[in-house]
Amino acid sequence: MRRGKYFTSAVAVVALVFAAALVAIAVDKGPDVMSIKAGLWPTPTKAPVEFTHKKHYEDHKIACADCHHVYKDGKNVWKEGDPVEKCEKCHTEPTIQGEKKLPPDQQKLNLKIAFHDNCQGCHQKLKKENPETKAPVTCAQCHPAQKP
Repeated sequence: MRRGKYFTSAVAVVALVFAAALVAIAVDKGPDVMSIKAGLWPTPTKAPVEFTHKKHYEDHKIACADCHHVYKDGKNVWKEGDPVEKCEKCHTEPTIQGEKKLPPDQQKLNLKIAFHDNCQGCHQKLKKENPETKAPVTCAQCHPAQKP
């Protein structure tokens, strides 16, 4: 009889640990702050962007799929819980000067354009709606001066 209680208790503990692990995985939204530094550019011309990930999804209520995406048939099919890939996995075109002169199909693959359209576009829209917002829109606001 005692053995049955121990077994039942052990099963309950394992179930609780498993449930806690699932909850932890479900609420993991990534790092609070991350440095956006693309490996596509071994010698970047600007400092990496310190991105306040947690502030964007908690304070600003930005939906994950507003930034993370996987396009199929012209629609973003990425949903919360799907794997998050680095932007450069798909945006493999490395031009950093004159990128707006690339053919349209290459512009879609250009990493700099992808970053700027996604981040700057959102920030510019916020500035237009509320000029007092602190959303950065200039090079120096996102890319601090590199230390020698």
